[in-house]
Amino acid sequence: MNSNYKVCHTIADVQSVISSENNSFDVRIESDLPESTTTEKCILGIDEAGRGPVLGPMVYGTSYCSVDNQAILKTLGCADSKVLSEQARDDIFDGITKQSEILGWAVHIISPTTISNCSFRRQKCSLNEISHNAAIGLIQRVLDRGVNICEVFVDTVGPPEKYQEKLLSIFPQLKITVSKKADSLFPIVSAASICAKVTRDAALKNWKFIERPGEDIDSNWGSGYPNDPVTKEYLKKNIDPVFGFPSIVRFSWSTAELVLKNNAAQVDWSDEEEDEDKKSVPITSFFGQNSKQVQQKTPFFDDRGLIVTTKF
Repeated sequence: MNSNYKVCHTIADVQSVISSENNSFDVRIESDLPESTTTEKCILGIDEAGRGPVLGPMVYGTSYCSVDNQAILKTLGCADSKVLSEQARDDIFDGITKQSEILGWAVHIISPTTISNCSFRRQKCSLNEISHNAAIGLIQRVLDRGVNICEVFVDTVGPPEKYQEKLLSIFPQLKITVSKKADSLFPIVSAASICAKVTRDAALKNWKFIERPGEDIDSNWGSGYPNDPVTKEYLKKNIDPVFGFPSIVRFSWSTAELVLKNNAAQVDWSDEEEDEDKKSVPITSFFGQNSKQVQQKTPFFDDRGLIVTTKF
């Protein structure tokens, strides 16, 4: 069982955990485990917030409850988080936390640094793969806690049929539905969406700029989306010509890369060893047609007093 999850009971708890963590690393938060979910058949929803912005984390959320208790979701007003006001989302999340005896939830805050580093790894990890892994991790976490899940609903990332097939191959014991706009179709996904969105908003409001401790930092970054003029201007104003962007920026996004290209110092990454490697003798030169040719082309033999005794 993953011990990296921090238990929270209120929005204030979530804000406190976020404020105490290094923003460069992922953070995982969850509710107490409702006892009823370990014995009764349960449904679980998965959704995310902050997939597209160039600023801030992407947050994956899950919510779960017993089949018999799902009516509470509509009573709380769970709906697609994107159509709700910030105050409405906060109120519903507050309601979710107060129903801790029957409703459980968890979130995975994926830092901008993680997202960018995955994009620049030798074996690149796409945003879709990051999303899939986060969803899989949340499902597995809830299962590991002993929740009796029978059915899962997931808002799709990529083609829903392929995503659903992937999840079923990992969790063949579950009934899984992957759908477009699942957050507006299934209240349990709406609840997950609200948990994710409220957490992301809290992360942005409580962001610690570890690069500039003690300084008053400009937080007028607009929506955080790449096509927002205010966000673009924020990127230009908050770039260091040598060290680049603060950790709130997903520096792998094309919008950020363009600002780096136009406003940061140019760096020559020439490698002396790489230049030397270009002068090295290819291994195929050891297999010439005669010994004289091999000895002329490969000082390796002369340096070690070696001679060719067998003709090829």
